[in-house]
Amino acid sequence: MELEIRLIRETDIEACLDIYNYEVAHGVATLDLEPRTLEEWYEWYDSHSDEHHPIIVGTVDDAVIGYASLSPYRLKDAFKSTVELSIYIHQEHRGKGVATQLMARILEMAREDDILHNVVSVITAGNEGSTKLHERFGFTYCGLTPEVGFKHGIYRDTETYALLV
Repeated sequence: MELEIRLIRETDIEACLDIYNYEVAHGVATLDLEPRTLEEWYEWYDSHSDEHHPIIVGTVDDAVIGYASLSPYRLKDAFKSTVELSIYIHQEHRGKGVATQLMARILEMAREDDILHNVVSVITAGNEGSTKLHERFGFTYCGLTPEVGFKHGIYRDTETYALLV
């Protein structure tokens, strides 16, 4: 499997939405309860239109199998050097190193950005694959927020990780 990593194109939006909405319905990597719409996902895409908030995709044979993004952490100006990391992988391609390659590339992009200083990731507790991935890249565990979301019939904790770049 030859993974190509590149910046997202408008034609990739629907594939990224499908990956995300699968997780909305079947997983807990996102605590969204309702699938996102294509219109909402175009807004998501547009909100990443500057050089400090990229979205990259991983493709195999031109099919999107995962993506990573750096989003604004908070809207206050004091937080502009901090971004929130998200990585989502198509369910049929998990455990094959796709997330590792996307993580390496998105962190490289963050380090090349003179504005960015801190990459934060909020992980639903119990997501061992994501936790191990972040620890492998040197993220620091910053704490647990208990029972912050209710999904699939139970309260979910989140764990925050951060990496100074």
